[in-house]
Amino acid sequence: MYQGAVQELIDELGRLPGIGPKSAQRIAFHILDADPEDMKRLADAIRIVKDKVKFCKICFNVTEQETCNICQDPRRDETIICVVEESKDIVTIERTRSFRGRYHVLGGAINPIGGVGPEQLHIRELITRLGDEKIQEIIIATDPNLEGEATATYLARMLKSIGIKVTRLASGLPVGGDLEYADDVTLGRAFEGRRSLVG
Repeated sequence: MYQGAVQELIDELGRLPGIGPKSAQRIAFHILDADPEDMKRLADAIRIVKDKVKFCKICFNVTEQETCNICQDPRRDETIICVVEESKDIVTIERTRSFRGRYHVLGGAINPIGGVGPEQLHIRELITRLGDEKIQEIIIATDPNLEGEATATYLARMLKSIGIKVTRLASGLPVGGDLEYADDVTLGRAFEGRRSLVG
């Protein structure tokens, strides 16, 4: 539709996750209209993050050092590892202030249609970490979707023989939700994960 640099920018923006053609066009024109200094700072921030940020050699969280702040923190519980799909999941869990253990980032989820198998994830590195006698529990915190469930099932089966306790985050009805709006899978999970209110 457009020519040259503008169309190239729209095409590149459209390759970002969650950005469709119309959003890409809006962002491109925002960039064109924006203050050049603001856009220079944005471009510099993108370049710097690509140059400086790497993955923690222990858990594969994003960091600017060899190991991330969580792996360096001696106050974290070394006996529990929470397995997540992406680094952004760690931020979500940390906001709850409910977990004080360590993490392991898989780098995605099993998705045969998308060409992602167990060998493309950081599962081998997780098994290596389990050689440490301190680890007593693995919490699987993959997304409650088809790929996340497939990954959780694969991990649970594989870890069963190691003799370490394997748990999965509970899923079900959200606080403040209405039963009539819950889908069948969510309601089924809520029944499976029910807990006693007395004693």
